Amino acid sequence: MSSSTSSLWTPAASARTASALAGNDTCDVCVIGAGIAGLTTAYLLGREGKRVLVLDAKPEFAAGETEYTTAHLAWYLDDHFSHLVAVRGDAIAKTAASTHRNAIALIGDIVKREQIDCDYHAVSGHLFAAANGTDLLHEEAETLTRLELPFERTKLAFPNEKEVECLRFPDHARFHPIRYVLGLVAAVRQQGGVIYTDTVVEKVRGGRPCEVRTTKEHTVTAGAVVIATNNPFEGGTVLHTKVSAHLTYALAANVPSGSFADGLFWDTAAPYHYVRLQPGGPASDVDTLIVGGEDHKTGQAQDQATRWDRLTAWTRERFPNLGPVRHRWSGQVFETPDGLGLIGLAPWNGPNVFVITGDSGMGLTHGTLGAQLVTDLVANRVNESAAAYSPSRLMPGALLTRLGENLNMAAQYVDWVTGGDVKNPDHIPPGQGAVIRSGLTKLAVYKDDRGAVTKMSAVCPHMGAIVHWNAAESTWDCPCHGSRFSATGTCLHGPSVGDLKNVD
Repeated sequence: MSSSTSSLWTPAASARTASALAGNDTCDVCVIGAGIAGLTTAYLLGREGKRVLVLDAKPEFAAGETEYTTAHLAWYLDDHFSHLVAVRGDAIAKTAASTHRNAIALIGDIVKREQIDCDYHAVSGHLFAAANGTDLLHEEAETLTRLELPFERTKLAFPNEKEVECLRFPDHARFHPIRYVLGLVAAVRQQGGVIYTDTVVEKVRGGRPCEVRTTKEHTVTAGAVVIATNNPFEGGTVLHTKVSAHLTYALAANVPSGSFADGLFWDTAAPYHYVRLQPGGPASDVDTLIVGGEDHKTGQAQDQATRWDRLTAWTRERFPNLGPVRHRWSGQVFETPDGLGLIGLAPWNGPNVFVITGDSGMGLTHGTLGAQLVTDLVANRVNESAAAYSPSRLMPGALLTRLGENLNMAAQYVDWVTGGDVKNPDHIPPGQGAVIRSGLTKLAVYKDDRGAVTKMSAVCPHMGAIVHWNAAESTWDCPCHGSRFSATGTCLHGPSVGDLKNVD
């Protein structure tokens, strides 16, 4: 997510602007966040006759992680069923499978009902063995058999003629995420819903009614509020100790049409690689291959550029017919200790405030099932999956994982007492940034290509961690909770709602 990289979906990202909220308003439900989670929630509530307002901080809707996905619609879990069974048990694992499958089915139903042209297509999912990765494959097969979830053992052959062991799963899908979201927006507006962009929310107060306050001091009064901002701007230690931010990298390049199967593919490496096709169509002689991987904690790596190099090398080894890389980008995922999302009543903010977060790599499917669950909760309907995804759950089976993640977050505050990356701006190359110590604090200093210097506080406005420079994407990344800022300090991704403070 930066101006120096672009996702495969970005060229379709036109006509996504809306007006900003210009005054106070009232509605049945206020949805904060105009990505797939927020817009699906608005759509489902609109079908039930609710008057819905959608607020998004960016100038365009679906300009967050929905634009930077690789668009796998999967029910096979990113963190594997054997892990979920170990920390939550068989019943919760079955619930996870059924809710993700239902979400994929819902997307297919919406595509048909609203006649959305988004290249939606049902495909199979595949888990294939990486080097020395057959043990996990066999463990998953045993777990899936016990859970009575559908799969078959097979072999997967790459264009380099290398064949590997594989598990194949039915009922997955792929689509074009931005075209799908454009269809959702049209449907929401047809229902009477209103979408505002360039509207930054800074405070939500739960109650009967709820109040949503923006940075421009406008207030929306609503019967309920849904926070669907990928990583909520509110939540404090109650929520932010349950999620950890990770960057994942992706590339897109052409391959000869028909040279690889149309499906979703993931290997057993850690971090793993994931692959899918975007077919070029009947008149094209090429398909687009989309490959991702090389994940790391946000703000906690110094080799971002080489991540794409390694990803490209991994891809070319298996796809010798790969064309030049046309797009490369990164996305951000928020992992939970047990691998399931945090969806439901927000535990920090009083009644009638709901949250959808903690995608754990299941992005678009997670956002859709989150919308289904929250819609039921807003309507006071019983949803049997509510306990599985409750943001208030304690996760005793994943206690050590949660403790390790929180110790990692705490360790990032050591940056307050360390030296800077360089001593002064003279040592910063044009087009780059660095953190410089200035007395008791630190500055985030960026030098543009002409040599002009911008100095900002290096303190993340969210919870006070020191941001790190990401040279590959020209961003400042918070190593604690995943906020990201442009080279000159503009907030690109929350939970921060503020920019880096300019100190010039």
